[in-house]
Amino acid sequence: MKGPLFYAKILLFGEYGIIKDSKGLAIPFNAYRGALKTSDNLTGQAKKSNESLFRFYTYLSNLKTNLVSFNLEDFKKDLEKGMYFDSSIPQGYGVGSSGALVASIYDNYAFDKITVLENLTRDKLLKLKEIFSVMESFFHGKSSGLDPLNSYLSLPILINSKENIEPAGIPSQKEGKGAVFLLDSEQVGETEPMVNIFMNKMKNEGFRKMISDEFALHTDACIDDFLSGNVTSLFSNVKKLSKVVLKNFKPMIPDAFHKVWANGLKSNDYYLKLCGSGGGGYILGFTEDFEKAKKSLQDYKLELVYRF
Repeated sequence: MKGPLFYAKILLFGEYGIIKDSKGLAIPFNAYRGALKTSDNLTGQAKKSNESLFRFYTYLSNLKTNLVSFNLEDFKKDLEKGMYFDSSIPQGYGVGSSGALVASIYDNYAFDKITVLENLTRDKLLKLKEIFSVMESFFHGKSSGLDPLNSYLSLPILINSKENIEPAGIPSQKEGKGAVFLLDSEQVGETEPMVNIFMNKMKNEGFRKMISDEFALHTDACIDDFLSGNVTSLFSNVKKLSKVVLKNFKPMIPDAFHKVWANGLKSNDYYLKLCGSGGGGYILGFTEDFEKAKKSLQDYKLELVYRF
């Protein structure tokens, strides 16, 4: 058996903000993908994956929810036959490795599943997001359900608020100088500790005020600019957002990159922001001149995501 491919995702804008109901924009990232496969002889990563899927099977078996039910009998049989999730999506990098896995299990084993081919009303999207949130909570405590949703639908998704999400049309890529890119921190980040730091910070009134007055404001402006193709305004707003993140989210930025982050703001060669929860993994970069950014960041591994 070999399941369909499910892709990585990149949350272009909205990390942490979407926990507090501000806007977000997520896009599929086809450079990394995963699929369910079966092998008679499980070794290494495949064996680890199979063991992890067995734990996930136990979690789903004990799930008390009316949202969704699964064909657990088939799931267990397939696991016993040596099923695993074969994935090139790096784990702990903020690009949705557990999201793609959750999407593949839902696609294969959910009864009465909502499919990509039907008319995706807002209610259906919210229901899917809720199902995925419950499923993905197995992997890191509290999940918005957005990563699996993005992977399952393989469409850009605009989050207006918790109750209002829709597929988004993003401008087609141009052959310009500008780019969105990934910067590899070469460290693995863990979602749960980062989210816990954020939740603790949210107890502070000053931090909460910064989130609504600055962080959410700049995030929303970046999303509007990106969707409408207003590149000049986008870079001005990304710079503001990058400054706010450097000042207020230091624990989520690996220590070795505080200076790199500040250098981008000073030189205007590139602007950095968190990709997912931070703490390691990828950092997201925006630049008006990708060649210039590559020179400035020549000591690091960069990966192109989108061209302006």
